[in-house]
Amino acid sequence: MRVGGGGVPELVDGFEAERGRLTALAYRMLGSRSEAEDAVQETWLRCAGALGDPARRAEVGNLAAWLTTTCGRICLDVLRSARVRRETYPGQWLPEPVVTPLDGEGFAPDPAERAVRADRVGTALLVLLERLGPEQRVALVLHDVFAVPFGEVAEVLGTTAVAARQLASRARRALAAPDAPRHTADLAEQRRVVAAFVAATESGELAELVRVLAPDVVLIGDSGGHFPAARRPVTGADAVGRFVLGLFGRAGRYGARVRSRPVLVDGALGLQFETVHTDGRPLRLVTAFAVHDGRITGVFNQLNPDKLTRVPGLGPEADGPPHP
Repeated sequence: MRVGGGGVPELVDGFEAERGRLTALAYRMLGSRSEAEDAVQETWLRCAGALGDPARRAEVGNLAAWLTTTCGRICLDVLRSARVRRETYPGQWLPEPVVTPLDGEGFAPDPAERAVRADRVGTALLVLLERLGPEQRVALVLHDVFAVPFGEVAEVLGTTAVAARQLASRARRALAAPDAPRHTADLAEQRRVVAAFVAATESGELAELVRVLAPDVVLIGDSGGHFPAARRPVTGADAVGRFVLGLFGRAGRYGARVRSRPVLVDGALGLQFETVHTDGRPLRLVTAFAVHDGRITGVFNQLNPDKLTRVPGLGPEADGPPHP
């Protein structure tokens, strides 16, 4: 939706031209579609207030840089407050996913979905970014992902260019830690690996499933306290394999119908499931994967209904097992 009201047409058009990039930037920084959209809307309000006068607009020069700096500062404030919220979050935290259909299943994407389609984010990256402090995360995203010069990054952070460079360097080291899930596979390789994962899960054979998993694979589940979920990451191929088979085995034992389809989750191949929990409540699950060197290094299960409100439901064509 276009912004409007209070802005000269040139300013409105200039902002709309940058909306997709700003949304992608805010989503990487915040890991939440709703918070990203709020940050972009706040960026517009500040833009209209500060630059509505054509004379003041002319003084800015580079509108894109001004918008990036403003949006970055807003995101930094949100991240600082989010640290407190996430420390009290029930169980493990995963980002709010951007779920889009595979080609040919289209529904109209919103700006966040268009941004992810154009430049794949990957749930694994968003999970790793959670390891960083707010200043590190902003410095890394602005410079390494959006090529913002360190001088401008420093303006966002209220520091020097040298300090901003050091923050980004520390962030890179944190993301390269040995326990970080790797995700380097292209979509074709992801299809092969996820198809093998689905086949092994359907067969119920632990040995088959373990062959698809990296030895140091990690599984993280976010239920937001709405459903039972592991409160700590599950690590190791054998432990993750047993957990996955137990998860789907429970649904079968209770006679629950499981409907599913392959989707893109933050631009990478994933799976969407719908079933009924053992207590009778409807359960929707979106699973994202990290894939490296022919094996799955990360499994990310999002089942917090508060984070799945924008995920389209499955139609009747989704009956049966997913086939990536």
